[in-house]
Amino acid sequence: MTYVSGFILPVATERRDEYVAFARQGWPHFARHGALHMVECWGEDVKEGHTTDFIRATRATPDETVVFSWIVWPDRATADAAEQAMQTDPAMAELREMPFDGTRMVFGGFVPVFDSGGA
Repeated sequence: MTYVSGFILPVATERRDEYVAFARQGWPHFARHGALHMVECWGEDVKEGHTTDFIRATRATPDETVVFSWIVWPDRATADAAEQAMQTDPAMAELREMPFDGTRMVFGGFVPVFDSGGA
C-alpha cells in the first residue's frame, strides 16, 4: 500500500508564481528519491471555521493563500529514506529559496485506508 506525505502551508498570494516554480523545480528531486506522484493545490475556497480551519492551523494572514499538497510514495520506508537522503543531497542546494515561511507548514505521513482509484 502506498504512503502519503501531506502538507498545508501559507504562501503570500503575490508569490503564487514563485511557489509554483519552486514546486516544479522540487518534483524531480522527490521523484529521484522514489516519489510516485506530487500534487500542489492553491487555495480557492478556504473558509474560517467555527472551531478550527486551515487558516488558523497555518496562521495565514489576509494577504496569504493556504496551499494543500501531497506526495505519494510506494511505502513509508521509501518516504522515510527520501527524507533522510534529501537532507544531505547536494542537489537540493540547487532549489531556489522557499517562497513561504516553513515554520508555519503543517505536515504528516498518512497510510491510505480508501482509494477510489481516480485522479
